[in-house]
Amino acid sequence: MNLFQAVNSAMKIALETNPRTVHFGEDVQFGGVFRCSMGLADEFGKDRVFNTPLSEQGIAGFAIGMAAVGYDVIAEMQFADYIFPGFDQIVNEAAKYRYRAGSTTDVGGLTFRAPCGAVGHGALYHSQSVESFFAHCPGLVIVVPRGPKQAKGLLLSSIRSRDPVMFFEPKILYRAAVDDNVPVGDYMLPLGQAETVRTGSDVTLVAWGAQVGRCLEAAKMLENDRHISAEVIDLQTIVPWDRDTVMNSVNKTGRLVICHEATMTNGFGAEIAAEIANKCFLNLKAPIARVTGFDTPFPLAWEEFYVPNTFRVVDQVIKSMEF
Repeated sequence: MNLFQAVNSAMKIALETNPRTVHFGEDVQFGGVFRCSMGLADEFGKDRVFNTPLSEQGIAGFAIGMAAVGYDVIAEMQFADYIFPGFDQIVNEAAKYRYRAGSTTDVGGLTFRAPCGAVGHGALYHSQSVESFFAHCPGLVIVVPRGPKQAKGLLLSSIRSRDPVMFFEPKILYRAAVDDNVPVGDYMLPLGQAETVRTGSDVTLVAWGAQVGRCLEAAKMLENDRHISAEVIDLQTIVPWDRDTVMNSVNKTGRLVICHEATMTNGFGAEIAAEIANKCFLNLKAPIARVTGFDTPFPLAWEEFYVPNTFRVVDQVIKSMEF
């Protein structure tokens, strides 16, 4: 199963198991740009899986309204880059709904899905990683899967969560990430829990989404060429992020390199760096480092130089080891 099939499977199970689950967005009725909702309208009807106008603000507002009256809503923003017209609705309404109501009501059944990140040819308006914009706003859960097994389990957990969730899907992985170990049936993975996908003793690499794969490649190169043992942690959930898993690893290795596609300034890596510096300062053997996108708009050309690729990760780990 690849990643877009895993997303489709999760939504199918959600629609099967709860008759008050709906899915809508631009073009989702015929399958969507990335085919993630293919076949769902035929199976569950066009009153539960339906197209919306080209209005992200409208999608967000309608999703909040349906969630407020008890529906489990899966709302798709066709690209994460175009979520900003709905930003006001998401951060000023969805995120604050329970707090404003003193927990007497909420929009807990609300999940926004959005393809994000580099794809090889997306340029300025189809390549951005926007998780840090929403991480600043209390009241939202933010999830980014690295592969099909994680996408299915985390998406089902998101849909069934009683908190509004931003579920960002790295679009480059829709067909590239394949896993023969994805359960066919219903299963969930816990939100707020990181996964150590590779153990090591010399340096900790923290990433999420497509960047996890690049860190795993870097870890293999470092071990083969430099005999450096790198531990790789997939954060999985950006908010709330799993501090304990990261702190335990850094206390063991003494070094931390954080990797993400978003720009460096105010990227979520800065929050991780600040917290780990505070909690693990006496165990650090080198300054905490970040390997990220550059502080420019995403380029029209030479994307491979912008994205924090395997070689940039390797280079930074070597610098940390030689500090």
